[in-house]
Amino acid sequence: MAESLAEHERILQEIESTDTACVGPTLRSVYDDQPNAHQRFMEKLDACIRNHDREIEKMCNFHHQGFVDAITELLKVRADAGKLKVQVTDTNRRLQDAGKEVIAQTEEIIRCRIQQRNITTVVEKLQLCLPVLEMYSKLKEQMNVKRYYSALKTMEQLENMYLPRVSQYRFCQIMIENLPKLREEIKEISMSDLKDFLESIRKHSDKIGETAMKQAQQQKTFNTALQKQNNVNYGRNMHVINGKVPEPKYEITSKRTLEEEDEHEEEVLTAHDLVDFSPVYRCLHIYSVLGDGETFENYYRKQRRKQARLVLQPQSSMHETVEGYRRYFSQIVGFFVVEDHILHVTQGLVTRAYTDELWNMALSKIIAVLRTHSSYCTDPDLVLELKNLIVVFADTLQGYGFPVNRLFDLLFEIRDQYNETLLKKWAGLFRDIFEADNYSPIPVANEEEYKIVISKFPFQDPELDKQSFPKKLPMSQSVPQIYIQVKEFIYASLKFSESLHRSSTEIDDMLRKSTNLLLTRTLSSCLQNLIKKPHIGLTELVQIIINTTHLEQACKYLEDFITNITNISQETVHTARLYGLSTFKDARHAAEGEIYTKLNQKIDEFIQLADYDWTMSEPAGRASGYLMDLINFLRSTFQVFTHLPGKVAQTACMSACQHLSTSLMQMLLDSELKQISMGAVQQFNLDVIQCELFASSEPVPGFHGDTLQLAFIDLRQLLDLFMVWDWSTYLADYGQSTSKYLRVNPSTALTLLEKVHRGMKDTSKKNNIFAQFRKNDRDKQKLIETVVKQLRSLVNGMSQHT
Repeated sequence: MAESLAEHERILQEIESTDTACVGPTLRSVYDDQPNAHQRFMEKLDACIRNHDREIEKMCNFHHQGFVDAITELLKVRADAGKLKVQVTDTNRRLQDAGKEVIAQTEEIIRCRIQQRNITTVVEKLQLCLPVLEMYSKLKEQMNVKRYYSALKTMEQLENMYLPRVSQYRFCQIMIENLPKLREEIKEISMSDLKDFLESIRKHSDKIGETAMKQAQQQKTFNTALQKQNNVNYGRNMHVINGKVPEPKYEITSKRTLEEEDEHEEEVLTAHDLVDFSPVYRCLHIYSVLGDGETFENYYRKQRRKQARLVLQPQSSMHETVEGYRRYFSQIVGFFVVEDHILHVTQGLVTRAYTDELWNMALSKIIAVLRTHSSYCTDPDLVLELKNLIVVFADTLQGYGFPVNRLFDLLFEIRDQYNETLLKKWAGLFRDIFEADNYSPIPVANEEEYKIVISKFPFQDPELDKQSFPKKLPMSQSVPQIYIQVKEFIYASLKFSESLHRSSTEIDDMLRKSTNLLLTRTLSSCLQNLIKKPHIGLTELVQIIINTTHLEQACKYLEDFITNITNISQETVHTARLYGLSTFKDARHAAEGEIYTKLNQKIDEFIQLADYDWTMSEPAGRASGYLMDLINFLRSTFQVFTHLPGKVAQTACMSACQHLSTSLMQMLLDSELKQISMGAVQQFNLDVIQCELFASSEPVPGFHGDTLQLAFIDLRQLLDLFMVWDWSTYLADYGQSTSKYLRVNPSTALTLLEKVHRGMKDTSKKNNIFAQFRKNDRDKQKLIETVVKQLRSLVNGMSQHT
């Protein structure tokens, strides 16, 4: 029981000291305790409440008098408070009335302060915005005046410095949106300017190239003149007069030349003067600023490659005139001069590797084009001008650092083409000279005419010099003309060798080789064709042989002529020799052969005039007319041969006699000739005797003994056999080296004997119908038949032996 009271006491203390929200758990413990504990707790709680009420009542009783006194004091103060309220209200009214004006002024001041603050704020914002607007206005102005690079710089400043300060304003956003559009506009405009620039340099390439080539040629001319003057300066002996060295006069000329050259060079326009390069600089800077430099470089190079292909494409008629080649070279030089200029004034747009690649591509195309078009050139003057253009073209581009060795190699190919055109031209000149020649010795009436001839041709003849005027030189007019033209050919060939940067030895070798071609091919061909022409007779052939002899002797002077030009001694190991000796020897041999042929043809013409009566009973008593005409012709012809070398004249004479002998023999043995009378044999013998007399008269000097008569030995022995009728001796001595008729062939004798036999029969029939009964005739017929049998046996034996 006591524990329960103590517990209730604790719970009451806990309820009084605990927050109301936490009373629940405490009260639950009352019900969780012993049965009826809550009744006892309620009783304890009521007792506690009564104790508190008694304490409150004691306290109130203790303070009641003070409360009453306070109320009394408060009632007294209420009256005073009413008065004070009236006074305060009046004072407030009067204060309100007095403060209305102050309030109005204060409100005005506040409003002004707000305006002032707003104005200050506006000014501050405007100070931030004005630079932006000024820069944007500047940007617009730069766009209007086409200062695009500056405009891009202005845009960059706007974006990086100005616009971030005022990015909160709407106009700033508009500007930010417009700047990319302006950049694109600038790119398009600059690209349009670049296209105009590319079109401009395409149009001006030929002018630029022409100017550059002119400058290179003038510089080369100037350097050559300066080098010559320096050589003169070094080679000139300086003499001291009165202790002073006089100034050479040519130095004044040199200075004047230099000054004139400088003035002239100042007048020459450069590529920069002819073309405005600012668009490409501007476009390069613009694309670089925009960070798109690589795109610009690729576009520029692509367009220039296309232009290069157009420039390298020649006109189909370029080979017809030198102006076509000059225009072609000028365009190419202009193209690469522009590229070289771009290379040196820009960084990265054009590189040396790019230009080298472009040049190598162009060089291959140029060489192919020149090979093709130069092959069409048939005029050596045009080929020479082409060579000069190529040299200037190569020197010009070499001055800009481009390798040109392949061009000089090409010139050696063109040089062969040039030599071919020269050879064709000189072939025509040689033909004209040969056509105009009269093929007779050159007459000279006086010393002056003689000197004119020997000034053109190196002729020396001491025997002729001793003769008085007028006299004749052995060669015809074509000889000095041919010699002069050969020298002219050497000069023409030398012109091509100039400026090829080759040594004197190489030039000497080229001159000699080209001259050899002229002699061995062109001149030799012209001589061969001349010799074969139908209208060239024996007299002309004789003169041709004489001419070739003198031209052959002049070859050493041609070699000296080349040596004087090149200053290369003939004793040099690598020096080529002229082949003129073989050329003229071959021509001379051909002429000699043609003489033999024409002489035999002429003999054949006379032989065709022969009109023998093969059935005549008695000879005419004199030689045939055709044969006498033939001998007279041969005699006069061989007189012309006196100017020929001895062996040529002797060979011609021997050949003519042998051919005449053979022709006469063939006439006797002709298969169509069936019978021959002894009278015809005797007449034929008379003709052969005239031939032998002609041979023994030594128509050409130099024959020993009866050498020339041996040409008719076969005829003579055959005719003697029939004239003497010495068949027994012939048959008895046949096959012996001592035989009188050693040169008579059994088949020949048989053929002629059968024809004579038939002739005898025919004659006997005509003279006496009873001739067949005469004893002598019968004996002769039997003898002939016997000889014929023996001859046939000899012929058969020869064939079997063979």
